[in-house]
Amino acid sequence: MRLLRTGGCVLWAVAVLGACRTDDNAPVATTSECVSCHREVTPNIVTDWELSQHRVRGVDCAMCHGSGHRSAEDVALVKTATPEVCGTCHPVQTDQFKAGKHALAWASMEAMPTTHWLPMALTGGMKGCGGCHQVGIKSEEEIRRLKDEGIRFGLASCDACHTRHLFSVKEAREPQACRTCHMGMDHPQWEMYSSSKHGVRHALKQSGALPAEAAAPTCQTCHMPKGDHEVRTAWGFLAVRLPMPEDEQWAADRATILTALGVLDPHGNPTARLDVVKKADVARLTQEDWQRERDRMAGICEQCHSANLVKAELKKGDEMIRETDRLLAEAIRIIAGLYRDGILRKPEHYAYDYPDLLAFHDAPTVIEQRLFKMHLEHRMRAFQGTFHNNPDYALWYGWSEMLQDLTEIRTLAKEMRAIRHPLPLDPSE
Repeated sequence: MRLLRTGGCVLWAVAVLGACRTDDNAPVATTSECVSCHREVTPNIVTDWELSQHRVRGVDCAMCHGSGHRSAEDVALVKTATPEVCGTCHPVQTDQFKAGKHALAWASMEAMPTTHWLPMALTGGMKGCGGCHQVGIKSEEEIRRLKDEGIRFGLASCDACHTRHLFSVKEAREPQACRTCHMGMDHPQWEMYSSSKHGVRHALKQSGALPAEAAAPTCQTCHMPKGDHEVRTAWGFLAVRLPMPEDEQWAADRATILTALGVLDPHGNPTARLDVVKKADVARLTQEDWQRERDRMAGICEQCHSANLVKAELKKGDEMIRETDRLLAEAIRIIAGLYRDGILRKPEHYAYDYPDLLAFHDAPTVIEQRLFKMHLEHRMRAFQGTFHNNPDYALWYGWSEMLQDLTEIRTLAKEMRAIRHPLPLDPSE
């Protein structure tokens, strides 16, 4: 192995190489052996590695993948470069990552009540939910299970943003690195950001129309300040939090939404699913946790804007959540009433006479499907569009669609009740 040229790094390289030896003390394949073979079978992987800082700093194949694999017959012995492997050399970033929500992405996908109904290709096979949620940490047991099921790829985490085998920091700093996952139905942050003034200015910087020094925040500027890998937001993914607000109507609406999310029972008591929400870190559950993230974001925004403007803009996002909660809660109560009155059959796997918002597209009827879209697509766009300064998403793809959702749900519910309890032919009866 080529030792690193900087003083203390020689000891680091020796320690890492020692850590990567296999238990059976198999001889370590030299970089030249790996390169000479893979230049024939996977040449672009070799090219990426040769262009990487890993190659410049003497990080060879065995240091990340172990030394067990030496031929086409023993490919199964390739070591998965999990965050623990990356943490050998990047401990600060790894610890930050483990403390943030990205690390919990895999666990949160697995915790969804109907994930196991999806084809394996979409989960473990990484062609659907798993394609983005693979950034989350997987236990050794989970990795073994996936491999036993024939899933051998996409099991690492850091490479979701630092694409292997170049592992470019420059690539991961650009907003396009976030685009693959943060786009589409329930979280179109890329579309919202790229067509906002922030995103447009950055695109102009990339094209050279604006100078490199011009202010134009990227996703990473706001959500990973100074390279901090502990990514989280004040409101979390679902835009629900504790404690309840002082506004009585908003508190009642949020309680309804939390019941439909399955974290509260109809009497307002916490359920076992609340523990899942805590572990998945998708919501702030104390005022202190929420305020810490809000203050952090405000400090970032104030690098370009006045404190008064920042406070006012963030408040608009809070108010938009309150207004969308009003619409969503009414829709939830309408469907809960249909369950309660025996007009709509509640699925057997639902715990209470409430729709389960986490059933997603597996909701069994048209009216429940409309609620699913209202929650996961249109409410998300309304408040996320507000926070991302995208007027079109906040209004037309968010708020306007929610109003249409509610109108359809009201109409469908009325028709269902009329069928069950038809009006008499003579209005005087």
